[in-house]
Amino acid sequence: MINTERIEPLAQSLAADGYELKVAENGSRVAVTVVAGPDACEDCLVPKDLMRGILANALGADGDSIDITYPKEVSS
Repeated sequence: MINTERIEPLAQSLAADGYELKVAENGSRVAVTVVAGPDACEDCLVPKDLMRGILANALGADGDSIDITYPKEVSS
């Protein structure tokens, strides 16, 4: 089970740059979606591999079980 309190500092940091962090469990995998707000800082997102490491540490999960979707990959 995901402990959302553990990722709250990361979610707040992303929010300061105009992003919303959505996290959901999908069986043994964790789906993370980063949604850009209208004033999001495009240059503020770290590469996915780095984000995966940050999320794995915050969630206490294996990085290989985390699927990340960044704003340009989100379907309208």
